[in-house]
Amino acid sequence: MTEALPLVPARSALVLVDLMDRIVALPLEPRKGTEVLSVAEELAAAFRSAGALVVLVRVERPGVAEQPPGSGLVQGLHQDGDLEIVKRTIGAFQGTGLDDRLREHGVTTLVFGGIATNLGVESTARAAGDLGYELVFVEDAMSALTGAEHEASVKLDFPRLGTVARATDVRFTSD
Repeated sequence: MTEALPLVPARSALVLVDLMDRIVALPLEPRKGTEVLSVAEELAAAFRSAGALVVLVRVERPGVAEQPPGSGLVQGLHQDGDLEIVKRTIGAFQGTGLDDRLREHGVTTLVFGGIATNLGVESTARAAGDLGYELVFVEDAMSALTGAEHEASVKLDFPRLGTVARATDVRFTSD
C-alpha cells in the first residue's frame, strides 16, 4: 500500500458505500462489518472536522413495494451536512445525480470505504475514475463476501485506479 497524499478538505469527499444494517451484518472477509463501520465512522468524523464532505451511499432494490429490514444507513452514521445518495444499481453514479452534487461542492478527490469492496465500492470508483476524479481507497475501511474478492480489488484493480492507503494515512493539508 502507498501512503495517501495529503487531501485538501474543500476538494475532497469521503464516499462510504452500503453501510446498512443488513449489509454490515453479513459474514464478511477479511474483516467484520462492525470493524469496517468503526473505521468508517472515524474517517467520517475526521472529514467532518476538516470541513470535507461525507457522502453516504445506500442501495434500494428496484421494483419492490418495500425494502428489506435493515435497508437504512446504520443508525448514527448520517450527520448534518452529509450527503445521502440512494442507488438502485451496483454503483452510486448511475441515475443518482452524485456527479452533479460532487461538482457543486468543488470535489475533485474521492476517498472510498464500504461494503463490498469488489461490488459497490469498486463499481462506484470505476465510474468516478471515468469522470475524472482522483481516487483513494482506504483498505481497512472495506470488506467483501470473501477475502479473495477483497484482495483482488485491493491488490490488482485499485492500484490501477488510484492510491490504496490505510485510514491512518489519510491526512489533510491547508492548501
